[in-house]
Amino acid sequence: MIYDAAVSTAGNAQVEAWTLDPDDLRSPSSWTDTGQQAAFIRLDGPATSALNGLPPFPLIGLGDARHLLAGQMDAMIEPPVSAEGLVRSIGVSPRAAAVAVQLLRNLHGVPVTQALPLESLCYATLQGSAEHAAWLKARTVPDGLGAAGQLLVERDGPALQLTLDRADARNAIDSALRDQLYDAFSLATLDRDIQCVQLRATGATFSIGGDLHEFGTTRDPATAHLIRSRTLPAIAISRCPARFEVHVQGACIGAGIELAAFASRLTAESDAWFQLPELAMGLIPGAGGCVSIPARIGRQRTALMILSGRRVNAATALRWGLIDAIESHPAR
Repeated sequence: MIYDAAVSTAGNAQVEAWTLDPDDLRSPSSWTDTGQQAAFIRLDGPATSALNGLPPFPLIGLGDARHLLAGQMDAMIEPPVSAEGLVRSIGVSPRAAAVAVQLLRNLHGVPVTQALPLESLCYATLQGSAEHAAWLKARTVPDGLGAAGQLLVERDGPALQLTLDRADARNAIDSALRDQLYDAFSLATLDRDIQCVQLRATGATFSIGGDLHEFGTTRDPATAHLIRSRTLPAIAISRCPARFEVHVQGACIGAGIELAAFASRLTAESDAWFQLPELAMGLIPGAGGCVSIPARIGRQRTALMILSGRRVNAATALRWGLIDAIESHPAR
């Protein structure tokens, strides 16, 4: 099969493509190679029982999603993601990839209020990693993005209209904008007369995610975790998700889609696209995405987005359930 050659030679990742052998795959000794970064399993053979344990690295399925063992895979290859692409991206940050899939496995069924701190702790772990340090050292950040982020807040009867207003920086979410979002959703939680919280953004881009200028500002992982525990907008959003509506346009990256995915209704312009690029930074989604996105598209497709870093267009997002509809709304 094509994956024999592609998976074994792409990049410098230590990966393997295995045929489905029930005896080998169900033996704990199969996962003891400490140099292993990922495993690709061809799901085209018989299977009569589940795997006996999962490896501490990504387990990727190739083939029939209806296979008995497909549900135990961390991800199943499907467009727009290829096996070759996953090998390359996992090879850049194998530790972050391992943390990502282990976290997603263990968050299933965990209440949001308990899941968000677990995501933050895993994110904090990776903030102190060599992979993230290497990204910080090598990154190229453009000159200052201008004024601090601003959130426009308008009350229209029972509706609270919020607008990300930092179009010159493609609505990058800096600490100022993060704090304003937290405050606005805290208000919505306290004021029961607010029946709907609507989030939009100015400009051609909904949000490119966290402001890269602020990455690495807090180098102590424990301190960074405590800051998120007090200021993460997802914490406030999770208290009123049934009243939360979002419409996005253009790029919706990182924290942008992580927060938007909490909404009870999420719509998008036809030009919208979505991406979780954190793995290339030696990180995982840390704005709530490991909680909000699986609730919409499941653990496996979330892992596929995280591990590949690939863009997902609006049509695919609709088919997956990441968004609820493709609609055209007047720009704010």
